[in-house]
Amino acid sequence: MIRPLAASAAAPAPLRELSFAPLHVAIERRRDGTLYVRPTATLADYPTRITDCLLHWAAQAPDRVFMAERDRNGRGWHTLSYAQMLHAARRIASALLTRPLSAERPVMMLSGNSLDHAQLAFGALYAGIPHVPVSPQYSLLSTDFAKLGEVISLLTPGLVFVEDAAPFAAALQARVPADVEIVASRGALPGRKLTPFDQLLAASPKADLEARHAAIMPDHIARFLLTSGSTGNPKAVINTQRMLCANQMMLRQAMTFLGEQPPVIVDWLPWSHTFGSNHNIGLTLFNGGSMYLDHGKPTPAGIGDTIANLREIAPTLYFNVPKGFEALLPVLRQDAGLRRTFFSRLQAMFFAGASLAAHVWEGLDQVAVEQTGARVPMLTGFGSTETAPFFMAVTPQSSRSGHVGLPAAGNEAKLVPCNGKLEVRVRGPNVTPGYWRQPELTARAFDEEGYYQLGDALKPADPDDLSAGFDFDGRLSEDFKLASGTWVSVGPLRARLIAACAPLVRDVVIAGLDRDEVAALVLLDPDGCRRINPLLPADDLAACAADLQVRAAFRQRFASFGQKATGSSNRISRAILLAEPLSIDRGELTDKGSVNQRAVREQRGHLVARLYADPPPQEVIALS
Repeated sequence: MIRPLAASAAAPAPLRELSFAPLHVAIERRRDGTLYVRPTATLADYPTRITDCLLHWAAQAPDRVFMAERDRNGRGWHTLSYAQMLHAARRIASALLTRPLSAERPVMMLSGNSLDHAQLAFGALYAGIPHVPVSPQYSLLSTDFAKLGEVISLLTPGLVFVEDAAPFAAALQARVPADVEIVASRGALPGRKLTPFDQLLAASPKADLEARHAAIMPDHIARFLLTSGSTGNPKAVINTQRMLCANQMMLRQAMTFLGEQPPVIVDWLPWSHTFGSNHNIGLTLFNGGSMYLDHGKPTPAGIGDTIANLREIAPTLYFNVPKGFEALLPVLRQDAGLRRTFFSRLQAMFFAGASLAAHVWEGLDQVAVEQTGARVPMLTGFGSTETAPFFMAVTPQSSRSGHVGLPAAGNEAKLVPCNGKLEVRVRGPNVTPGYWRQPELTARAFDEEGYYQLGDALKPADPDDLSAGFDFDGRLSEDFKLASGTWVSVGPLRARLIAACAPLVRDVVIAGLDRDEVAALVLLDPDGCRRINPLLPADDLAACAADLQVRAAFRQRFASFGQKATGSSNRISRAILLAEPLSIDRGELTDKGSVNQRAVREQRGHLVARLYADPPPQEVIALS
């Protein structure tokens, strides 16, 4: 889910000029309080299939870099032009069409972003064979590979791809059936035959390939994307050609600057998620841009690779998660050369997935002003895997804390009263037809008018002027009642506590169902804790939770937060600092790092019980 949850304080410096469409909507009110919000702009015509864009740019700009990644020695860039990607896609498509592959037996990628992964994906798209990118964490971080097994059972792949067989060997041996072909760019798998990736690239084009490609229609399945599992087991979201193409036209109509200059992107965001794949690859392709694959990560160990890439490639549009911006900011402050290159042609930044802390946003504004004399617009969006993902948009001028804006052209929002909130639903050509092989879940996901129910709540930014847009108001499935019958709005409360305790806290699990008071299990941020005590070991959650300096700093922030509470529903009375990391195998943590609130409370029920023990145990930090 893509949700903005943080803000930049007003700054005197101007925003860098950016071509952006105004958002205008018509509002319909029903007697029961339901609101229908419909854009007045009409969605422009869009391509039939996403590979039509590849054909277009291969003809219009054949030598332009479409994708690039570092050579294996890390010194130079291996590039693929639009013409080269089309050539590879046609050959791989021809190879795939000789195999018994279909929606019933799709192509599955277990390894992460790479040029080989991209070529295989475009080959599958060109052949009209659905593919599914799976988070590498299901294979590399899991110990029992249970989620990978569930995904394979649900999707029954006919071909599985890995970049390097060696690190995936245990997962492949444990979960991939013997009759499924495994393709690898390199490496070996003892006791199992592997098909070299180069063998697919060497296939001769089929005589009927172009006819097969032309037969792909808008409602054909392009790919399956797995939900994060933050509210249950992963589901396979059907992504049609119509969804991908319509969503890119929505993006371009909202962010008109995308059509004025081909974007250049340096990007690490995983293709197993809708933000990295549908949004970022799609945006690059649709607008004839260039994507440089960043194999860095927003961690102390991984940020070095990102910095090295950004020293060489100046992006026009930069995407990241909040943790990535937080890791990048101090380097931008210290390194004038990096700052000069990074901002030299940067039109906008874009975050999604979690809260961007106010001090990080303000810091980015400060370094941008220092370098360019203006703030670079920070954008975000609102949507989900099921909406491909773009649904609601903000403008550079309206972008602020928690603001999700208004529906983009082609979408309709329906806001339904629910327990004192407004539940948001969406209808449009970018919305999935459902979940693969799970008709009961599909039926429950849509209301009687065909609107997809996101499970989130919104509230008017200005109750007297709904054209001012909407603010995020939490995830309804996370909310609960105290024993008094008072509703606790978990999402906003969680975000406020994280912001109040910055930079110490990475995430929070809120407890209190049928209790008298709200309490919290707190997941610390080791990097932030080391800013309090630099002697702490890296990535040691137990050491952070036990450290007296960290506990004192948290207690001070926690108490200050408690003093601002206005009632039982937003006052957190007790907290425990977690000493054990959350587990992907136990369902506490999704592959993209989102926290499953319910799973954590269930798995750590003994800690919830200690939160409410009387008197509170020593590890509980309690407000008086």
